[in-house]
Amino acid sequence: MNDALFPLKSDQPDVKDIKQLLRQYSRHWYWFLLALTLSLGVAFLYLRYYAIPQYHVYSTLLVKDDKSGQSLSSADALTDLGSFKTTRNIDNEMQVLKSRTLMERVVSELGLSTTYMVEGRVVDREIYGRGLPIKVLINNLDSTAAGKSFTLHLKPGTSFTLADHNGQSTNHSFGQQIRQPYGTFTIVATPGQRLSAGKITVHLRDVQQLINHYNQVVSVQPVNKEASVLLVSLVDPIPEKAKNIINKLMEVYNKEAIEDKNLMATNTLKFLDERLQYITTELSTVEKGVEQYKSKYGLTDITTQASEYTTLASDYNRQLSEWAIQIDVLESIEDYLRKTTGQYSLVPSTLGIQDATLLGLIAQFNELQLERERMLRTTQPSNPLVQNINEQLANLRVNILENLRNIKRGLQITSNNLKNTSGQFQSQIKRVPAMERALLEINRQQAIKQNIYVYLLQKREETALSLAATASVARVLDPAMGGDYPISPNGQTIYLIALLVGLGLPLAGIYISTLLNNKVQTQQDITNVTATPILGEIVHNNDRNKTVVVSQDSRSPIAEMFRLIRSNLHFEALGKTHLMVLVTSSMGGEGKTFFSINLGASLAITGKRVILLDLDLRVPKVAAELDLPVGLGITDYLINDNILITDIIKPSHKVPNLDVISAGPVPPNPMELMMSPKFAHLLQELKESFDYVIIDTPPIGQVADAFALRSFADFSIYLVRYNYTYKAQLKIVQNILKNKTLNNPLIVLNDAKEANGTNYGYGYGYGYGQKALKRKKTVG
Repeated sequence: MNDALFPLKSDQPDVKDIKQLLRQYSRHWYWFLLALTLSLGVAFLYLRYYAIPQYHVYSTLLVKDDKSGQSLSSADALTDLGSFKTTRNIDNEMQVLKSRTLMERVVSELGLSTTYMVEGRVVDREIYGRGLPIKVLINNLDSTAAGKSFTLHLKPGTSFTLADHNGQSTNHSFGQQIRQPYGTFTIVATPGQRLSAGKITVHLRDVQQLINHYNQVVSVQPVNKEASVLLVSLVDPIPEKAKNIINKLMEVYNKEAIEDKNLMATNTLKFLDERLQYITTELSTVEKGVEQYKSKYGLTDITTQASEYTTLASDYNRQLSEWAIQIDVLESIEDYLRKTTGQYSLVPSTLGIQDATLLGLIAQFNELQLERERMLRTTQPSNPLVQNINEQLANLRVNILENLRNIKRGLQITSNNLKNTSGQFQSQIKRVPAMERALLEINRQQAIKQNIYVYLLQKREETALSLAATASVARVLDPAMGGDYPISPNGQTIYLIALLVGLGLPLAGIYISTLLNNKVQTQQDITNVTATPILGEIVHNNDRNKTVVVSQDSRSPIAEMFRLIRSNLHFEALGKTHLMVLVTSSMGGEGKTFFSINLGASLAITGKRVILLDLDLRVPKVAAELDLPVGLGITDYLINDNILITDIIKPSHKVPNLDVISAGPVPPNPMELMMSPKFAHLLQELKESFDYVIIDTPPIGQVADAFALRSFADFSIYLVRYNYTYKAQLKIVQNILKNKTLNNPLIVLNDAKEANGTNYGYGYGYGYGQKALKRKKTVG
């Protein structure tokens, strides 16, 4: 058998399979067109009416660092004021910029809790800034106002109608205070804006939700690891609003940092003023004592003898003076802490004390004081967090006092040691007149007070300078910019997705429907299961009432396909004559009888002697389809020895040169009759007398009658009907081929339609009969 003309099952997909797959999908072009139209239309409507453009706005901020010399307030005069030196950590500043406290000030100062919407064609859109004709000034709102909205119907002139969320309408004028159950507010017209009739919906937003939202969408990132420059960015539907938010955020950030710094400087200045007032009084008292002493004893100059004896002692006195200054400073701070017990004030700088532990305690104390002040802006003093800070401040106050006492005790011990050492020179000083010695004592006290006064006065001026010259802690390198073009939605991406969806949905639908369909749809369904050669296929018969579709003059597609099957059968016969062809199928309704009649007709019009046997003894149909009169049939011949073969052969009036043997009456034992010697004799006689013997047998998938004809049939044609035969029934054909239960099995596909992707023989590709032939003649 030549398989070259008949496709067999292949393990590797070839070009034909790919083309067949493409044809299978292209047959449903209208689904693809509909899906593409809908998906692209939805994408267009989404981009045109529903998608909200998003704009990217950004700015750069340089965080100054006193340590790196970036701060404008780090004057040389303040180098020993440790309390005013700051080293800013870039990560900490990023968290400060993202804090809720700053964002709350931004929302409040920009009035973001009130949004204005105007009616669009499909969805409402927000208006902001220069395009806003009116503005709502909030006087007082309670917690229930969040989420409320009201609609303003503007009228020409200075009046408008307010419709609240309950649908109640009231008339008002611009500038008039409006009272609602949830608060009071005033609506004013924006200067320079021309009012026209229209509708504006005002939404009162929840402030906390706004803070959370903007904290999430505002991005703060360092430009690179080495620089202290931050990139602050925001994506928002309104570029102008985004720019205002970023600019205001950086402005508030600088304000809060300056306020914190000025608070510490103000407290230090207050402490220095108090100490200067006290030292001034003491210095005046000492100076008056010197004046009175010299007046009393008539002293005008220190004798050279005294300076000679006190040269060595002067060094010790100088050291004693230095320790005395530090002890006095420590006592001043101790007195300050004791006087401010129960108060929450910043501890002034240590003014030259070099003890690291004391410096650390005071710095920690001041940081907690500042944290407490910031927290009290938004919380009550009874808050557990504030109480916790109060406890920490009390503990730190005790630790600082204890540290001060320890340092002072150490200084006093050192001073006593110096005094004991200076006693060695007292014997020499005894020769100095008592009056001179007393004068020196007074002058020493005067020098100590003078040094303290000068030191405090210097620090006061430095502190006042730092308070007056406080610069911003950050510099805005670039104000908020960007927002010229939307970054989303991406029209190309959305259209691409719509295109993929428009192609993917029909593909998936067709693929799933193919998987779920358990009936034969295409030739590939057959070749995937069996290697049985395909003899050809028959297109759908549009005239259901017409059984014989093949005639001498017929040029219809179905007639041409029968002629193709006839040619393929002749090629398979390889010159053999007197052929017996068995026709069967899986079940009834697959077109065996229709095929047998028209195959016989296609052979008969070539001048061959053809006879058609109706061996479907259980459900005979041939006689009825060909309008033959009721008469003797195969059953009569097999059970009655008096009936001859010539008695049961009838000519077909519908098909010239086609003889027919009908089934006759339905026997109770058709299988036994077909296995009788007389039946074998009948077939042998017919095969010798006719060129083609066509046997219409019962469905082999239901009864086994056809297997009894294996030794007689030269070819076994198995009918498979598109959209009717189950795919599982194709295993019957494969078993026949594998086990050789029938001779030379061939498959014919029946009821082919364009949806089945017919590509075997003429079929739909032939061009529908007469019209195609006329075109061919015209071209020729």
